[in-house]
Amino acid sequence: MTREAETQALIRAEASAKGGRLWRNNVGVLLDKRGVPIRFGLCNDSATVNAGLKSGDLIGIMPVLITPEMVGMYIGQFVSREVKRPGWEYHGDAREVAQQRWIDLINGLGGDAGFATEVGTL
Repeated sequence: MTREAETQALIRAEASAKGGRLWRNNVGVLLDKRGVPIRFGLCNDSATVNAGLKSGDLIGIMPVLITPEMVGMYIGQFVSREVKRPGWEYHGDAREVAQQRWIDLINGLGGDAGFATEVGTL
């Protein structure tokens, strides 16, 4: 298991321990038996969309307690994490910029998105 894959597994376990769930968001393109490209994963409607906005490795939902007007009720907050190896640092290459755009979009709409490099960065 790679360091990133191990980190991803630990972050998924952390989410479950906190009452949430995270799933792997595989993104790519495969050819069907006729040779027609089939795109999969979030924000992968086209190569152009995927180049400018790259969805996170992990997608899921976490319970959030709302206060004070909805005391005692929980909502499910959309969560996305782009998992990187421990020690990773942001350098602003085209891929990282597109990943940051996704993070900014999700956070701007009330979700919880970010980069994660270890347990505790959920």
